[in-house]
Amino acid sequence: MNNVAPILELRELSHSFTQGDVALHILRGASLTVRPGEVVALIGPSGAGKSTLLHIAGLLERPASGLVVVGGQDCVDLGDRERTKIRRAELGFVYQAHNLLPEFTALENVALPQRIAGVGKKPASEEATRLLSMLGLGARLKHLPSELSGGEQQRVAIARALANKPRLLLADEPTGNLDPKTAKLVFDELISLVRHENLAAVVATHNLDLATRMDRAVVLHEGKLVEAGAQGAQPPQGVAAPHAPTAAPQSPQLK
Repeated sequence: MNNVAPILELRELSHSFTQGDVALHILRGASLTVRPGEVVALIGPSGAGKSTLLHIAGLLERPASGLVVVGGQDCVDLGDRERTKIRRAELGFVYQAHNLLPEFTALENVALPQRIAGVGKKPASEEATRLLSMLGLGARLKHLPSELSGGEQQRVAIARALANKPRLLLADEPTGNLDPKTAKLVFDELISLVRHENLAAVVATHNLDLATRMDRAVVLHEGKLVEAGAQGAQPPQGVAAPHAPTAAPQSPQLK
């Protein structure tokens, strides 16, 4: 896989926020390379800067310094219009809160980003149906978000993130609002779908059990990213490392 060109490169990112008269340095030279087909866990304590890192990787924020390269293109100095085009073409996002549009059905929520991107109504509906069915929601296409469980709503959000066929998925605590049993089921389906679609993914999580299901894990510690669980690599002192990753089970819908 090392011979495959990266889909995402973060190089020596630095970023800070000002709180009163104090500068809070969130990132201090963080670097990460993600190649097509990789699923990478991003772990670290609350407040470490995981969400900030994902926002920068997703071209939603600009770093104070460093490079953000998506699909071989340096994006830091691009204008807002160009960054938006790359986000639409290359990136998908899943957040802890599903943020579904309440007045639209599950099918419509997944078809909408395709329609915005210029896809016709029929193919957008067909792709939305395909993705939702693969996530076990084939019988819930016409349901409003208020008629779906929390786990079902998050599955719709996952399908929506993949609707425009991105090459990289960025997920920020995607199962953080779910109970442990539902979180495991939704996570298994997320990873199975990512692998089925041959995407790359960076998934921020507090759950080390979930982190072990991914290809590798990186720890955000004191503003830097350190490989965890790799042979010969040790996490920073005081930060637990996940065990060696194991392959995620395939969802029955994807077999």
